[in-house]
Amino acid sequence: MTIVRPFFLFAFILSLSNGCATLPNVSKTIDEASAAREPHQIVSSKGLLSPQKSKAIMERLKQSVGPTDVLERHTAVVESVTESPLTKGNKITLIVDGPAAYAAMFTAIRNAKDHINFETYIIEDDEVGRKFANLLLQKQAEGVQVNLIFDSVGSYSTPVAFFKRLRDGGIQVVEFNPVSPLKARGHWILAHPDHRKILIADGKVALTGGINISSVYSSSLSGRGKLKGTPLPWRDTDVQIEGPAVAEFQKLFLDTWRKQKGPKLSERSYFPDLKEAGNALVRVVGSTPGQNNRITFIVYVSAITFAEHSVHLTNAYFIPDDQMLDAFRDAARRGVDVKIIVPAKTDSELALQAQRYNYSELLKAGVRIYERRNALLHAKTAVIDGVWSTVGSTNMDFWSLLSDDEVNAVILNREFAIEMEKTFAKDLAESDQIQWKQWKRRSLFPRIGECFAHLFSHWL
Repeated sequence: MTIVRPFFLFAFILSLSNGCATLPNVSKTIDEASAAREPHQIVSSKGLLSPQKSKAIMERLKQSVGPTDVLERHTAVVESVTESPLTKGNKITLIVDGPAAYAAMFTAIRNAKDHINFETYIIEDDEVGRKFANLLLQKQAEGVQVNLIFDSVGSYSTPVAFFKRLRDGGIQVVEFNPVSPLKARGHWILAHPDHRKILIADGKVALTGGINISSVYSSSLSGRGKLKGTPLPWRDTDVQIEGPAVAEFQKLFLDTWRKQKGPKLSERSYFPDLKEAGNALVRVVGSTPGQNNRITFIVYVSAITFAEHSVHLTNAYFIPDDQMLDAFRDAARRGVDVKIIVPAKTDSELALQAQRYNYSELLKAGVRIYERRNALLHAKTAVIDGVWSTVGSTNMDFWSLLSDDEVNAVILNREFAIEMEKTFAKDLAESDQIQWKQWKRRSLFPRIGECFAHLFSHWL
């Protein structure tokens, strides 16, 4: 959601926090992981599985799809850069668009008996935001401890009184990297937002994805949302996860709370015993700024690099760096079916023009690009080789990859990948393909706009 991106640009100039930052060299990471590859080990509800049991699980998964390096070499790369384990026994529910996501969130909140941990980039003081506030206050009054982290820049327009009401009701509230230097806890930095969206109920259920707390999501695709007065619905994706992977979301939330020097948390059962709820393998991937912590970037580039059959990606702000562009082009040239769905209209015209700057090179390599019509596309998802999927908060732009706290769920499961493919196909049917013959004949004016926007690509 880029409704505050101009503020980000100001923040960047003011703080210069990532002026010298660069993305990691994924090729080097791949080489190092290949040289030091160890047997994959998977965590179950009862603890770490033996190498033999872990290998048997991966072998069964490999037999469900065609040959793919995503399940072997890519997994080795990811394991080399993150301590987050691959967990088994998870139930994954795909949630499409705001009404369904809010219904699932409200159910999780209502059913909570012990605590609710909630982390969001944007929470607005509108109809939807007030519904969440009222329900959270109700649960707090019932004795369920509610802990909230909101991003200061993302929620910049939300009145102070909105959060004061929550605090007065007993809810613990942390403002991530406050805009005001007077509120700063230690080093004051603006160009480091918390873009994560995580809701955890009782340490047993977690929801994550791209959906913020705002009335722009309140309509289905058959209804209408708002885009600066334009009647467009918002198209987004979340997942609900039950099982051992929920503990990894809890670790991320509590780590952010600690780093932001939040108030002491009341004693609650933050890590209950988790039973296996399904058959999906899940890894929770969290990224924070820094050369060694851009894990979601490494996850995406290596997954595309090792794809054998298909890469079907949907992304709201598609302004990738050279490594990612190379990965897409190389995949298409070796015969992988690479399809990318991006928005035809978004809340940042500059970002839209910067997105289109990369079309020519991708199209010439055989990548197929589609622009989603009749909706503001805000989803950040991918499904690769019919078995590897991800849903999360990570955009393919430099702010997301370099400066944001992000989180993605990586899911290894054939059945869930089929669901993801069905959703991708529905979006594809509502999209217009960019044809190379027509694209290369576009007039000079849009070319100039694309080149101009590209100059600012590191700040979009």
